[in-house]
Amino acid sequence: MRNAILMSAAMFLLMGCGEPGNENTDSASALDDKMVRTTRGDHVDTYFGVDVPDPYRWLEDDLSSDTADWIAEQNTSTRSYIDAISLRDDVKNTVARLLNFERETAPFIEGGKRYFYRNSGLQNQRVLYRIEDDGSETVFLDPNTFSEDGTVSMSGVSFSDDGSLVAYQLSEGGSDWRSIVTRDVATGDVLEPPLIDVKFSGINWLGNEGFFYSSYDKPDGSELSAKTDQHKLYFHALGTPQSSDNVVFGATTEQKHRYVGASVGGDDRYLVISAANSTSGNKLFIKDLASDSEELIVVFADESADGSLLESNDGYLLIETNRDAPKGRVIALDPQAAGETEWRDVIPESEYVLNASSSAGYLFAEYMVDAISQVEQFDLEGNLIREIELPDLGSASGFGGDKEQSEVFFTFTNYRIAPAIFSLDPESGDISLYRASKSPFDGNNYQTEQVFYSSKDGTRVPMIITYAKDTLLDGSTPTILYGYGGFDISIRPRFSSTVAAWLEMGGIYAVPNIRGGGEYGKAWHIAGTKTQKHNVFDDFIAAAEHLIAEGYTSKEKLAVSGRSNGGLLVGAVTTQRPDLFQVSLPGVGVLDMLRYHTFTAGAGWAYDYGTSEESEEMFRYLLGYSPLHNTKPGTAYPATLITTAERDDRVVPAHSYKFAAQMQYAHTGDAPVLIRIDSNAGHGAGTPTDKLVDQYADIYSFTLKNMGVEKIKGSESAL
Repeated sequence: MRNAILMSAAMFLLMGCGEPGNENTDSASALDDKMVRTTRGDHVDTYFGVDVPDPYRWLEDDLSSDTADWIAEQNTSTRSYIDAISLRDDVKNTVARLLNFERETAPFIEGGKRYFYRNSGLQNQRVLYRIEDDGSETVFLDPNTFSEDGTVSMSGVSFSDDGSLVAYQLSEGGSDWRSIVTRDVATGDVLEPPLIDVKFSGINWLGNEGFFYSSYDKPDGSELSAKTDQHKLYFHALGTPQSSDNVVFGATTEQKHRYVGASVGGDDRYLVISAANSTSGNKLFIKDLASDSEELIVVFADESADGSLLESNDGYLLIETNRDAPKGRVIALDPQAAGETEWRDVIPESEYVLNASSSAGYLFAEYMVDAISQVEQFDLEGNLIREIELPDLGSASGFGGDKEQSEVFFTFTNYRIAPAIFSLDPESGDISLYRASKSPFDGNNYQTEQVFYSSKDGTRVPMIITYAKDTLLDGSTPTILYGYGGFDISIRPRFSSTVAAWLEMGGIYAVPNIRGGGEYGKAWHIAGTKTQKHNVFDDFIAAAEHLIAEGYTSKEKLAVSGRSNGGLLVGAVTTQRPDLFQVSLPGVGVLDMLRYHTFTAGAGWAYDYGTSEESEEMFRYLLGYSPLHNTKPGTAYPATLITTAERDDRVVPAHSYKFAAQMQYAHTGDAPVLIRIDSNAGHGAGTPTDKLVDQYADIYSFTLKNMGVEKIKGSESAL
């Protein structure tokens, strides 16, 4: 049956493409000012003897004037539609109000000083502060001063061990390509010209000599879409030109990997190098920095599991890994005798998925129990000290810091409780509230419940649903079903001001922990990869059916939402089940499954997806669900708002451009199919607050209008 479906999808695509400019008459008759007609080309690719037309290949050229004109025309059409929505101003005011409060991160200690990030409310970028010895707060780094429009963001701030030097990364317009700036902490002076063309990198200091960082050779052609597949680890000696930086790993074909990173441990004696070709699993090597030998000590010789340095203790390195432990464990190894037979379990694998941290000379094990946090404290030998009592059901994070510090900080949150920061005395176990949230959202008026439902194959899947306590579960409530389902990423209960805005306007927010994520360990992840990817879509579809069957909402009041890999999820279920929901919101999605691996670092996603080139079976499977290739001319699709950004060099915007053009070509009916394309923005990280407010004002007002809602709760009438 699956092969028949795949072949019919291929044949349907072949029949539906036509010649350049030859529009499908059934589809075109339904097009009006809500959609734009896009010129169709005659490009065809052949995979294993199957011809696959790609009529919008020309939209992959992000430097062409034709693409620029198309973007402008699409944005004009979209703005015309959204700006005419009467409730948009009320929606925008709600989103802005719930973002407009002072919010902080947990403090961290560097050089004996406390640092933390704060956003005063609607600042475009958060500011890094330092707490002085007298308790006063001073601005240490303010990225809002780095550009007039707030589109330069700061990340990866890293201090040298003694806290006297700091390096940080800057991104312009959301790009993954970044620069590294180094400053003297005491004077604030910039010490040298910034390093440039840095991508997917940490900053790991070696004393005060310099630091390790990673990048690719700058590609020829467009840096937005050109393929990058050989990551290199460099050492930068402070005060020397970047051109003289030594390649530590990745210079040879034998060391060629797509993702390379490093950590320094053992009192700066050992460099732990991680090397991977996909987003799951890595090789692990140790370089003895006290030795003249260039030979690397091999810890993991293959990429069948993940591993990373957690802490150093008494000559041993503590490594967190899921090797031979799908739900995770912490091992101790002697760098001079790193063979697997010499490893010792410090925290052995348990029933639940482990996420470990270290601070104050202790280890903290955060376990996921049906996506909910439980935390235990261990000493560095692996002896259980205590279970940490958390304030509610939700997600606890943090617990990291220097071995020498005497106080441990963590943050607790869930979908209705804004993040609060707590201080833990690791000796006594006493917990005190360090910073309460200042969010204006009153979570006491809302409730969160976890339900379990059965997917198509009988798999039991959890889902967390949040809504106002006075909500009538009669099927009439506007609901957003959000999903991700990939890359071993766990979707945990966390507060979001934009989600809070949806709740306050009277909506329901539901998040299923579908396969492909990491909520139940490696097996849960694998069950949503490659030729099992349909499990992810089935889980999500079953979640929608459960919400409707149990009266939370109805088809007419249901929207599906997801970003990146979640955008693929939304695109896939939109083409498979257009009858199931009213609104589709695919954001920055991976939507062309036959070509995703040809752009930037996309080939690194093959662990989850497979590629169209690796085998005929994989090609046919991808063709069977690729959103771009499974739109059906003459189909009435849900109201769809595709969102992307011109400078997204993670999931290049051509995915969304081509999908929008194809949907607009195939769609019939009255529902709008639009694309919203942000300028001077990327995949999402570092997005200025003002852009965030506008984005969600557009998304929510589009969603509510197409659910038939004219006024939001808090205005003249409720949803």
